[in-house]
Amino acid sequence: MSQPNILIFMVDQLNGTFFPDGPAEWLHAPNLKKLAAKSTRFQNSYTASPLCAPGRASFMSGLLPSKSRVYDNAAEFASDIPTYAHHLRRAGYQTCLSGKMHFVGPDQMHGFEERLTTDIYPADFGWTPDYRKPGERIDWWYHNMGSVTGAGVAEISNQMEYDDEVAYNATRKVYDLARGTDDRPWCLTVSFTHPHDPYVARKKYWDLYEDCEHLMPTIPTMEYDDHDTHSKRIFDANNWRDFDIKDEDIQKSRRAYFANISYLDDKIGEVMEALKSTRQDATVLFVSDHGDMLGERGLWFKMSFLEGSSRVPLMICDPSMEPGLVTAPVSNIDVTPTLCDLAGVSIDEIAPWVEGESLVHLGQGGERTSPVAMEYAAEASYAPMVSLRYGPWKYNRCALDDDQLFNLDADPHELTNLANVPAHKGTLDQLRAKSQARWDLDAFDNQVRESQARRWVVYEALRNGNYFPWDYQPLQDASERYMRNHMNLDNLEGEKRFPRGE
Repeated sequence: MSQPNILIFMVDQLNGTFFPDGPAEWLHAPNLKKLAAKSTRFQNSYTASPLCAPGRASFMSGLLPSKSRVYDNAAEFASDIPTYAHHLRRAGYQTCLSGKMHFVGPDQMHGFEERLTTDIYPADFGWTPDYRKPGERIDWWYHNMGSVTGAGVAEISNQMEYDDEVAYNATRKVYDLARGTDDRPWCLTVSFTHPHDPYVARKKYWDLYEDCEHLMPTIPTMEYDDHDTHSKRIFDANNWRDFDIKDEDIQKSRRAYFANISYLDDKIGEVMEALKSTRQDATVLFVSDHGDMLGERGLWFKMSFLEGSSRVPLMICDPSMEPGLVTAPVSNIDVTPTLCDLAGVSIDEIAPWVEGESLVHLGQGGERTSPVAMEYAAEASYAPMVSLRYGPWKYNRCALDDDQLFNLDADPHELTNLANVPAHKGTLDQLRAKSQARWDLDAFDNQVRESQARRWVVYEALRNGNYFPWDYQPLQDASERYMRNHMNLDNLEGEKRFPRGE
């Protein structure tokens, strides 16, 4: 089996409900729509954990946070956990990352042979939650509603500067790969930070949504006391009482969010155009790390098992998989075994290291019957939370909360908890048994608390005295770039050109 080149696009905080079958018709996303038309599209794809670092570590490793130990945005991703970059590199691939992956700890590569940019988020333990202090807000890094009240137009921002750099480096890398100086197949991961808040967008993209009919949520803001207990914790963590959120703020935030989907579409288009113009073939995968509630019920950002937060887009364009819609629930922990399957790496060989399943057969008419699992053990939680998506059902469990059971076919907005409805007791008992067989919540809680406590000690110690940051420093040897006197000019010009001259 030949090993295909692989191009992975990952975005940040993109709500999968806006991708019912590729991008929603009203989104201005021509490049993603073109990709969708050629892709196997997974309508019910879920994050393993609705937060950046846990979701991304799970995407890369094929493990849930309880196994990867990446519980939150400051939990170390251990170097001894194989990722798809390790598996593919071991199978002969050159592996490269341009952009964000939110690796915490001194290993900032995790199997990538080359990394083109630094990360946008810190690599240390400074963002560690503390279950010993339930209800405490850590003001300097917890989300607050300023992202909503400050929404609007800007031509440059911290995040735009970053994603512009990610796209530039990725495009340059695609051109470099075309030169053929390395005959190995390649896997290039291009990982953006948009449309993650703050909700700020360039005017050219903002103007695309002037008459958009989707600037208000489907489910209006609910009273605080009408929310479930975890949603109340999210409101409190986001410091909602100190902000007066008006309809205009909601509309501007959603408009900027949609505008940033279009911004991303342009960036992805730049990379795809470089691939096309250099006549390279590649399997293309598009995914997000988690979603964004985007004002539904009054909730924003993520940290919830609700669909807007936990459901993510997933599209795979590969000749061995038929274009079309797959409705079976899947997970981003399925990406690693899927990539290995497409690359001809034996599933038996990676099976000891992953919890996910290959999705290739689903793009060939196959079926899936196993449930999709999610976990959350970070800010706004006071104890680990777990969830199973099984057929039309979603079952959520936490030691601190009442069970939740939703039928997503009948109740897509998860407004009616069926856990205490006698007619659904059989379903509840079945899913509770599956959940209890998978998770010991007391052991999970102890595991998280021990990790948090250790990290608080280490962080405070390392910030006392001389501080050496773990943040990735992109390497660039200027003496090997462009034209230097140890290079043969005739050879250089020919090697750096695509197509080659006569």
